[in-house]
Amino acid sequence: MVFVLLVATAFFAGCTQNTANNTPAATTVATTVPVTTTAAPVTNETTAVPTKVVTTATPAPTYTQTEGNLIAYTAASLTGASNSIGTGFTKAYPNHKVIFNLDGTQALKTQVEAGAYADVFISASNSYTNTLKSEGYFVNDSVKTLTTNYIIVILPASNPAKINSLSDLAKPGVKIAMAANTVPVGSATLTVLNNSANSTYTQDWKKSVISNVVTYETSEPGVATKVSLGEVDAGFVYQSTAAAAASGTYKTVSIPKKDNYLQTYTIGILKGSTNKAIAADFEQFMLSDAGQQILADYGFTSP
Repeated sequence: MVFVLLVATAFFAGCTQNTANNTPAATTVATTVPVTTTAAPVTNETTAVPTKVVTTATPAPTYTQTEGNLIAYTAASLTGASNSIGTGFTKAYPNHKVIFNLDGTQALKTQVEAGAYADVFISASNSYTNTLKSEGYFVNDSVKTLTTNYIIVILPASNPAKINSLSDLAKPGVKIAMAANTVPVGSATLTVLNNSANSTYTQDWKKSVISNVVTYETSEPGVATKVSLGEVDAGFVYQSTAAAAASGTYKTVSIPKKDNYLQTYTIGILKGSTNKAIAADFEQFMLSDAGQQILADYGFTSP
């Protein structure tokens, strides 16, 4: 009996051993738990719908120096006067011609800093002139005050919103165009609104006016175009733009001088100019009685 038990025990032990040997050893697999990195949402600013529509300025053409021709990078608010200025300059200095690159002063500054060629720079903001001067772009003693300009409100000739005063700009539903605050006329407009709110109206009035702004433009003529096309009910521009427009283009609402902002324009010769003698002639023409009279004819005021 003992013998039988020993045999049985040996038999089962062998079976157990064989079973263990025939069972594949557990394979240790290094399991890498996938780490899901959730990227922060990417905001596509070019496709996002803006709260305010901004008109993008057309890239400026590249100008190259030419003997006898002057390249003048000029604030866009001088667009209306530019043909008369060009004609007057050529009359005073035969065989010389001025070619204008007209754009927002902030855009002109960027173009100069990017290496664009120009002989003369006419700015609608001292801040941009001072920046370029500090960066070494000007013949420093050539920088002069050229003219000045006040802010005015223009309306389509039909005046569909029935705007008769600055107070009406705060009415619900009025559509207003302004320049962006990086544009000289845009920052001047904000000053006008602040002054008007503090002296005559209220902060609620200012907030209502700003809430009625449906477009911030990148140049002063951009604001005027929106008004002339009837896409907005009112726009803040320089008084020179209203003066230069054909009769019947706009109605206007004046801003009291106590609340207005007098924008100062400067002119200067760029250090990189290869036509400095002609540039000096042009600057002298612009500062002369003849040049100042042209500016006055287009609504600019004395420097």
